[in-house]
Amino acid sequence: MKILIVLLTAWLAIAPLAQAKTPGEVEIGSVLRQAPLQGLSGPSRMLSDYRGKPLIINVWASWCGPCRAEMGSLDRLARRYGKQFTVIGISTDDYPDAARSFIQKSGTAFPNFIDSKPWPLENMLGANRLPLTLLVDANGRVLAKYYGAKEWDSPQAIDLIGKAFSLGLPPPAAWSK
Repeated sequence: MKILIVLLTAWLAIAPLAQAKTPGEVEIGSVLRQAPLQGLSGPSRMLSDYRGKPLIINVWASWCGPCRAEMGSLDRLARRYGKQFTVIGISTDDYPDAARSFIQKSGTAFPNFIDSKPWPLENMLGANRLPLTLLVDANGRVLAKYYGAKEWDSPQAIDLIGKAFSLGLPPPAAWSK
């Protein structure tokens, strides 16, 4: 019995901790379900409207410091590589005016939408912490999920995105010098 307890304790020490999933979360490798996107900085759309081209989805909130920190790099990424893939944002703010104000102040140009109670998009995408960025292929299949702020227009991120989407993305001119 003592050996069983030791083995169980050792296994628990090395086993990865399970992440709590959000209700109805779509796993990596699965296809995103159809969902309405309520327009925040433009018209409302359906998630399926973005099929046919790789998609980067960023889930954020105006009160989230790391979300605010990475928004500029996402906007530069969208402006630079918008022909190869699409970038959209989904705010989880309780108050659309706060989200709208942040988008205006930051000068973010890519389309943004808002999720509201009971947060179907937040749950489907797995946004149990923010920011969350998903890479989705042209068929709607989730390729990767990244939690936490990133510098999305860095050489490392461009390389990661290019490989995930099987695109030969040229680095911005400033990096090639």
